[in-house]
Amino acid sequence: MTRTRPTIETVAARAGVGRGTASRVVNGSSQVSAAARAAVLKAVEELGYVPNRAARNLVTRRTDCVALVISEPGERLFSEPYFAGIVRGISTAMAQTQLQLWLSMVQSSIERDRAARFLSREHVDGVLMLSQHADDPLPARVRENGLPLVLCGQPLGEGEQRPEGGDIPFVDADNATGARQAAQYLLDQGRRRIASIAGPQDMSAGVARLQGFRQLAGDELVEYGDFSEDSGAKAMAALLDREPALDAVFAASDPMAFGAMRVLKASGRRIPEDVAVIGFDGSPAGRNSDPPLTSVFQPTEEMGREMTRLLLAQLGGDEPTESHVIVDTQLELRGSA
Repeated sequence: MTRTRPTIETVAARAGVGRGTASRVVNGSSQVSAAARAAVLKAVEELGYVPNRAARNLVTRRTDCVALVISEPGERLFSEPYFAGIVRGISTAMAQTQLQLWLSMVQSSIERDRAARFLSREHVDGVLMLSQHADDPLPARVRENGLPLVLCGQPLGEGEQRPEGGDIPFVDADNATGARQAAQYLLDQGRRRIASIAGPQDMSAGVARLQGFRQLAGDELVEYGDFSEDSGAKAMAALLDREPALDAVFAASDPMAFGAMRVLKASGRRIPEDVAVIGFDGSPAGRNSDPPLTSVFQPTEEMGREMTRLLLAQLGGDEPTESHVIVDTQLELRGSA
């Protein structure tokens, strides 16, 4: 006997919801209650329901694919906990839908041109972008292609942060407040020669964290890195050459803080007795460093989930209550400060 292929109506009946609700869950809309979503997904699994995507796509022009574009090399993506947290959050949220996630890493102008040609309605329904720089033309080209887009990090204007972020939805950490928390703590501990290893100034996180630090600690002792451990080590060496008597350093990422700690130890300085160190990320690796790293925690998994929520709202034709989301940061005290 031939088994009848389950339909969306069958799924709705099994879940005890209307056809429209079942369809919204299958299509990834965020405008569905958690209980209804769970019931529909359970029915989908029990019935073995598989949407007839070829037929549906002829009508809806949907591909059921979402692209995650990261403007960094692969070695950083897989070695730095910041990226892992964002991707985990996105993957967790996407797992609640029928959408497929495509990952693309772009660095060169050739790779960006190739990505811009691919990122069209013929291939994907929407785009999530991570680690974009101020001179990156890709966000504008994605929008020109008519695709929904959500950024991780505020867009940058002409050399400075655009507080409103233009009209592109984004999710970001409260970077400036986190940096001020770090600077204030170091001042409260009696540190007076406080240096900063700032992030790249063509990225919103690098700009905001330096601005927050400077509001309390000034800008006399600043060197720049690219958020990587090696760049943190080079910046720390340069700072020690400039000011051997410095007694604290705030690094705008945990990897840069790890690099700074390596150089401080090699120079014979004790952490935190001689030099206190604070990073930014709150990464799990900081708990196991020697000494454990005091750091400004940013909830990367939450940020990834929020990015996905904003994109799903656009894909479902829903108007999100807010399109610019800033999540709180928190200073986590450990042995390095």
